[in-house]
Amino acid sequence: MPLRSSSLIKRKTSRKSCLAGVTRAVFLPGKFVFPGGRVDATDRAMQAAMPLHLDTERKLLADTRFQSAKDAQALALAAIRETFEETGLVIGAKGAAKGSVPPDPWSKFVQTGFYPDPSLLQFIARAITPPGFARRFDARFFCVDRGAIAHRLKNIIHPDAELVELTWLPIAAARRLDLPVITGLVLEDLQSLLRADLRPDLPVPFYTTRNGDFIRDLIE
Repeated sequence: MPLRSSSLIKRKTSRKSCLAGVTRAVFLPGKFVFPGGRVDATDRAMQAAMPLHLDTERKLLADTRFQSAKDAQALALAAIRETFEETGLVIGAKGAAKGSVPPDPWSKFVQTGFYPDPSLLQFIARAITPPGFARRFDARFFCVDRGAIAHRLKNIIHPDAELVELTWLPIAAARRLDLPVITGLVLEDLQSLLRADLRPDLPVPFYTTRNGDFIRDLIE
């Protein structure tokens, strides 16, 4: 079964730019990627500063075996957590949320003075790795405006880190980089969504395999 995972694209609205990094991951060495990874149990346990938009929550749960708001929120929180771990960027809001905080990296996140805020994220695509690949993911792609970055830890990006380089690029230029195929498709979708002001009621592209064909469906 494909592992649930999430990725987060940071964008500059005014310049239509995005933040990309070069990875050392063994299955994508040297590729430009966006921070992301598998959903962890602590993501479901973590408290959020604000809830997801209801349209976003509904679309995240569509065509899955999951039904609760916590399951949808865990996908968004995974994207925020992975971004924090890989780049040191904090997507959050001031103030305490109810409940206990899971261990690192969430406890380290909260030490910055912020709680994760999934309401700032826009759900822009879902993609399931086709059969036949050694590693398969059921991935959700989110984006967030640069203005949502509340804080940044230093010295996270270095030659021995998961991401060895981080740079802002125009989306059109990013699409010409050495990207995984699905990342290029999602960037193309992002350009289209930006032209429609990224409204949460817009359909979300869903890349999956049906009857042996890789197709682009829509989550309405």
